[in-house]
Amino acid sequence: MSQLFAKKPLSQLLEEMKGENRLRRILGPVTLTSLGVGAIIGTGIFVLTGVAAADKAGPAIVLSFVVSGMACVFAALCYAEFASMVPVAGSAYTYAYATLGELFAWIIGWDLILEYAVASATVAHGWSQYFQDFLSIFGVHLPKPFTLAPIDFNVNTGAIFSTGTMVDLPAIMIAGIITAILVKGIRESAGFNATMVILKLIIVLFVIVVGAFFINTANWTNNFAPFGYTGVSFFGKTIWGFSNHSGAPVGMLAAAATIFFAYIGFDSISTHAEEAKNPRKDVPIAIITSLLLCTVLYILVAGVITGMVPYNKIDINAPVSNAFAQVNMPWAQFIISLGAVAGITSVLLVMMLSQPRIFLAMARDGLVPESFFGAVHDKFRTPWKSTILTGIFVAALGGLLPLRILAELVNIGTLFAFVIVCCAVLIMRKTNPDAERPFRAPWVPLVPILGILTCLMLMFSLPTENWWRLIGWLAIGMFIYVGYSRNHSKLRAKNNGNNVKDC
Repeated sequence: MSQLFAKKPLSQLLEEMKGENRLRRILGPVTLTSLGVGAIIGTGIFVLTGVAAADKAGPAIVLSFVVSGMACVFAALCYAEFASMVPVAGSAYTYAYATLGELFAWIIGWDLILEYAVASATVAHGWSQYFQDFLSIFGVHLPKPFTLAPIDFNVNTGAIFSTGTMVDLPAIMIAGIITAILVKGIRESAGFNATMVILKLIIVLFVIVVGAFFINTANWTNNFAPFGYTGVSFFGKTIWGFSNHSGAPVGMLAAAATIFFAYIGFDSISTHAEEAKNPRKDVPIAIITSLLLCTVLYILVAGVITGMVPYNKIDINAPVSNAFAQVNMPWAQFIISLGAVAGITSVLLVMMLSQPRIFLAMARDGLVPESFFGAVHDKFRTPWKSTILTGIFVAALGGLLPLRILAELVNIGTLFAFVIVCCAVLIMRKTNPDAERPFRAPWVPLVPILGILTCLMLMFSLPTENWWRLIGWLAIGMFIYVGYSRNHSKLRAKNNGNNVKDC
């Protein structure tokens, strides 16, 4: 039992940074911030705004973004402290190993695998819909069997139904293209991402400025919060607010849980701390800057879209471009669809860039096979094998599962990771009070506690099936841990060796 909660010493984490198998340090503060913005702005603005407004919040989605942003700020400050202390690959997994022990590290690592893989699949789906929307401007339409996932989820009845299609082919294709770019190298990936970020920021500003001229304030004032301002449930029982026909909570807080996915990109910055030139300074700056910038843009775009179009007429698959189509601006639809395709591409790139770094950190500890997941390409210095595996997994999920199932599944995993990181900061302040902290989260313990409470509130606002999916995924992970990981743990082997030597 003691080994299950054995902690990885901070000194050992810092020593690993000097190893030969580490990643190349080439990312500066601007590039890191660009990665954060690249991961945050995309599907949240261009896709999930429509889902949350139409199904759960109406124009009150503006407040939903504020609530989710506040929860993220608390978590971001905790992430920034850890990233400055332990600038190695692994993000929350590494932080949990240093504070809560091996079992919790495995749980959060396994959870992060779900988070990034499903987030990438969600983004691939959003990319597919905007790509098809862009093609439709020129009268080009893909054959119906290759346009959508074969199943979808009815939010009113809770039933899964057939869409009459076979597979979302564009989602599979973009996952394959991004995988090839990522295998090539981090420098090429970061450069490609920076170009996409500039383009989509221009598009987002275009949406805000031009869309403002088409706002009908009646769309806000007549029914600002049609589903109410609440929507908190506890394992399927709505305890504050209202539910829809399937029993899922609706309202401003329920929407905040749904669109929380839009913010998860900032934590991907911490997974690249090992590739930062000056991680102790640059990573915290990049995390906080990207989060604050994107929060402001999210709020403005959500206000513009719900002002342009009545909430119940928003297209959930391509809400931004379709809003301009509804106000008879097809030329703007062309620009926005093109920008959305580019913008969502950068989100997918950063998400799929982060996933193999989690595998790499776990492989270094022996919790997954190091020969495969820890393999770093001799020339490109990238974890190429796990990158290819990630690409295959993302393509399969993106091609076969619908948006609503993917989006809510990734939210609960992300919120769970944020809770762990906030707890870890509290523990590390007690167990290692004198450790060097180039960045310190302010107002501890208040900030971590608020982060824990707000993230838990949003977790409980998600439908019950998301809890069951998370529990099922973690159960699979525990079987793997018991059957393989605990027997191959390098920390366990080291501790056992010390015990034998002591005897």
